[in-house]
Amino acid sequence: MGSPRSVLSCLLLHLLVLCLQAQVRSLWPPVGSARVGPGGGGREGGRETGLGTGAGWRRDMLRAGRQPAGLTQEVTVQSPPNFTQHVREQSLVTDQLSRRLIRTYQLYSRTSGKHVQVLANKRINAMAEDGDPYAKLIVETDTFGSRVRVRGAETGLYICMNKKGKLIAKGNGKGKDCVFTEIVLENNYTALQNAKYEGWYMAFTRKGRPRKGSKTRQHQREVHFMKRLPKGHHTTEQSLRFEFLNYPPFTRSLRGQRTWASEPR
Repeated sequence: MGSPRSVLSCLLLHLLVLCLQAQVRSLWPPVGSARVGPGGGGREGGRETGLGTGAGWRRDMLRAGRQPAGLTQEVTVQSPPNFTQHVREQSLVTDQLSRRLIRTYQLYSRTSGKHVQVLANKRINAMAEDGDPYAKLIVETDTFGSRVRVRGAETGLYICMNKKGKLIAKGNGKGKDCVFTEIVLENNYTALQNAKYEGWYMAFTRKGRPRKGSKTRQHQREVHFMKRLPKGHHTTEQSLRFEFLNYPPFTRSLRGQRTWASEPR
């Protein structure tokens, strides 16, 4: 027989092994056994009998690929509003509430070297000289964006586009075919795209004749225009002048209060 010390060590080791086995059995019960957690749930015969909150139950749920209730809280994050999309949608709707901005200018055609005019016989061309009364155009805003309606100041007729892409003049410009979108290009010229027929632009040939919108593209010279003020026409912004007011200098008293000094005579 061994020494008493070795026998005691063997007994302690045997007890430690038994304790570990008992702990493992409590965490991993065999199939068919019942296990009840602190929350009253358990498994019986491989079947769930309730919802417990024990460590073994959590581990089984996670191993099965399910999320135990109450462990995590769903957080709903609302995406911020898309302001660009809102502006794009509102730009397609006629604004009936805001005050309309009215501008007066001429449209200089890049190809013909003349100005767009609306004649009394409802003809539209780009053969007007600078300062011609028929070349004076009144541009009304349709939305808070860049959509406008263009009409001749002399005749009052609106520039519109029919379904064939031909420019026509109408006395009533409320239709969408009389609305154009101002597009500022990289070369600082302006293109006017029809709001009803997207991709169709106001265009004129070298002889000043209107070109069909179905044959136009944004990069073509025929659709490039430059805004010019009529001769002798001055904007209200140019007539405004800054006024400078001369206030007398102030001095600081002993108590830290500002007092105005007397003006020099």
